[in-house]
Amino acid sequence: MKILITGNMGYVGPAVIRELRGAHPDATLVGYDSAFFAHCLTAVEAVPEGLLNEQRFGDVRAIPAELLQGCDAVIHLAAVSNDPMGSRFEQVTHDINQEASVAIAKAAAAAGVKNFVFASSCSVYGVAAGDSRKETDPLNPMTAYAKSKVGTEQGLAGIDGSMTVTCLRFATACGMSPRLRLDLVLNDFVACALSSGEITVLSDGTPWRPLIDTQDMARAIAWAATRASDNGGHYLVVNAGADSANYQVRDLAEAVARQVPGTRISINTSAAVDSRSYKVDFTRYAELAPDHQPRVKLDDSIAELVAGLTAMGFNDPDFRQSKMIRLKVLEGHIASGRLSGALEWQGNKV
Repeated sequence: MKILITGNMGYVGPAVIRELRGAHPDATLVGYDSAFFAHCLTAVEAVPEGLLNEQRFGDVRAIPAELLQGCDAVIHLAAVSNDPMGSRFEQVTHDINQEASVAIAKAAAAAGVKNFVFASSCSVYGVAAGDSRKETDPLNPMTAYAKSKVGTEQGLAGIDGSMTVTCLRFATACGMSPRLRLDLVLNDFVACALSSGEITVLSDGTPWRPLIDTQDMARAIAWAATRASDNGGHYLVVNAGADSANYQVRDLAEAVARQVPGTRISINTSAAVDSRSYKVDFTRYAELAPDHQPRVKLDDSIAELVAGLTAMGFNDPDFRQSKMIRLKVLEGHIASGRLSGALEWQGNKV
């Protein structure tokens, strides 16, 4: 078995590599990444890519066709990966997250790839009051990032051929990683608690978020990479997470404070309406993938973040300006001349 993982040098990629290597010890695993965040290693003694058979570097907007030859599965993680980056790089987000994603899937189908896995997002539901959102409910993407995920899902639905396509609408990612991000709600709260003793909730605390640890995201991806088309259909969009992991933001802050004694919580009760608030129904995923259900509990994710950050000696109250904030990394590359505004490497800069 040969599996290509795009965007493997990000936040989720290391967990995916580890899960795949454990599930398929004899598989040929190939990574393909732009390396924007390759240097953003956290609390590791060896690079995660050591578990790969090969690491390739390049832009997903120009992926070599030969890289897809002989692949049984393509796991597509590469993306401009959150709302702040999507706002700052709106056209690039569309080009990378949507146009390139669909182009890669079409090339994969033409190359005879059996399974294509797309990392989508529950953010496609936007502001959604009322019952938990099912896959068949109307979408309300509020940001460039969310709109790109919807556009890609729609593009993948129209691909001809026998390739099995799985779009995993993931809950909000959280948890420790060899390339940790702190621009995610739970991770941010843990960093606040450890660095300043105060969690600042920028909303009024009422918005709903479903969460999923990176380890559980990796389990879902491993399932989708070998999913048979008679288990969910030739083309499948499915919410990936657990019903028990729908939380209001204030609940997350309180959970962190319980594990970091002395933490104060500051909630902006006069905040404007959050652009994302949704509960999600994960029944379909539980039915289709009973052996790959989330295992990591909220308290476990928090405990691993606390342990990992503590082991790093983390104590930076200005962490939102650090390399653990992905937008700041990109802005640093651009300021130095290493990247263009279109997020293309400038070969004459170091």
